[in-house]
Amino acid sequence: MNSVTHEVLNQPAPLVGHNLYDTDRALRDALRFHAPQLDEQRLATLGALAGDQAMQTHARLANIHKPALHTHDRFGHRTDTVEFHPSYHALLGAAVGAGLHATPWSQGPGAHIERAAGFILFTQLEPSVLCPVSMTYAVTPALRSNAAVFGDWFDKLASTRYDPQLRFVGDKAGVTMGMGMTEKQGGSDVRANTTRAEYLEDTPWGRCYRLVGHKWFFSAPMSDAFLVLAQTPAGLSCFFLPRVLPDGSVNGIAIQRLKDKLGNQANASAEVEFNGALAWLVGEEGRGIPQILEMGTLTRLDCALGTAGLMRGATALALHHASQRSAFGKPLIVQPLMKNVLADLAIESEAATALALRLARAIDRQNDPFEALMRRVLTPVAKFWVCKRGAALAQEAMECLGGNGYVEEHGEGVMARIYREMPLNSIWEGAGNIMALDLLRAVKKRDGQGGDVVGALAGELDSARGANAQLDRFADALIARFSDAADGGGDETGARRLAQDVALAVQGALLRHHAPDCVFDAFCLSRLSGNAPQVFGTLPAGVDFDSIIQRAAPH
Repeated sequence: MNSVTHEVLNQPAPLVGHNLYDTDRALRDALRFHAPQLDEQRLATLGALAGDQAMQTHARLANIHKPALHTHDRFGHRTDTVEFHPSYHALLGAAVGAGLHATPWSQGPGAHIERAAGFILFTQLEPSVLCPVSMTYAVTPALRSNAAVFGDWFDKLASTRYDPQLRFVGDKAGVTMGMGMTEKQGGSDVRANTTRAEYLEDTPWGRCYRLVGHKWFFSAPMSDAFLVLAQTPAGLSCFFLPRVLPDGSVNGIAIQRLKDKLGNQANASAEVEFNGALAWLVGEEGRGIPQILEMGTLTRLDCALGTAGLMRGATALALHHASQRSAFGKPLIVQPLMKNVLADLAIESEAATALALRLARAIDRQNDPFEALMRRVLTPVAKFWVCKRGAALAQEAMECLGGNGYVEEHGEGVMARIYREMPLNSIWEGAGNIMALDLLRAVKKRDGQGGDVVGALAGELDSARGANAQLDRFADALIARFSDAADGGGDETGARRLAQDVALAVQGALLRHHAPDCVFDAFCLSRLSGNAPQVFGTLPAGVDFDSIIQRAAPH
């Protein structure tokens, strides 16, 4: 007997089948400001792919069918392999095909900015698979310190062909790389690492060592090679560790277990041990820390880019839901208090995109002295602030969807997936305190050519001077505090506040250049007044809510 108790009404349709690039006005305007000559067609193509329903199904499946570790085969032989769902490979293949990994290092000016925009777009589809993509991007420049390894690996690292097979690099169409830094006893304090490297012999790839030790976090263990840290008699050193050795044998990397994580479900993160694994020195013995710093600039960029992408995704979902859902007789999106919340989310999302892309521009212009200084100050600032704000935005955006936002429903609850993912970028590659202290070190240290980050920051903010009185006052007070820190007066207890205020000032200046007045004015009024609110949805009267919401709408 069929019984119909009710008709399903007032439930929004899924946000699928739209072009993430064409509908992201904030991203397009920022990109045109930083790279006006860039051909946007590739990003439009990627935006369509990232919004495609079939690709979103891949994202769902890759997250609900988690990676599985196989330490041995059925005959007892050690295998140390991780099995992924086919959707994981489809997603990673798409990211590699779009050149989001090491490809920009083989291209000319603007390539890193285009790649940054693509990273923001792809994160909205599925962020987990971008872990090996990000690490491949970050470690590639460091490999130049071993010319022989770089010569054999770079073309494959920059290839847009994805090859998941476990084979020697010479037999593969493309490769990816990971990193292994963290150990149980050290965390961010890598100087406490205990893994040992014993010199073995000179080879065509340079000085070869045997590694004995462990890594507590070893992300994407099925990558083709890794950069790892280990102790030598000269101190902490950087090593290139391939999974398959030149003779075709599998290297001695024993995967102990996979991490059971809050989010980032499609990606495997492992605990591993090295029992005589072979690795090749990258750079000089005892110079592992400088190698980390070079890689850290790039992975921290991706933390900011990835979080900006998740913020845009969460904001788009909230706007889409509110445009289709009614309550108390009218659509949510026209109700005054909801408009305040949605507009505030849109402002925060656009400001995050602006700051992340500005850092990408600094990285793209490798040989520009001014951009080198901005890179030094903006890397910890963007990583700190964008990632901190991401988690708060995700919670508020989820609340816009009510109970539906909290429900996962076999991976179809995209907002819940975003919420679980948000804390990762804030923790990975140095948590908030590490970033704040890194900023403090930057302002206290002059560069070797007489430049300083205080002067560079002042010049950056001067480009928007006169546009808004609140921004001018905020910038003046900030530079005074910055100068005091540079002269040795910086107090570690205030480092987080300093990082926050640098981020806000730079975001305000950027929005002056490539956002409409409604966004710029509302940002300055709500973020730079000296008593900025702690929750979203408290924008003051007079803000042009409708224009801000219309600009951010994903339709």
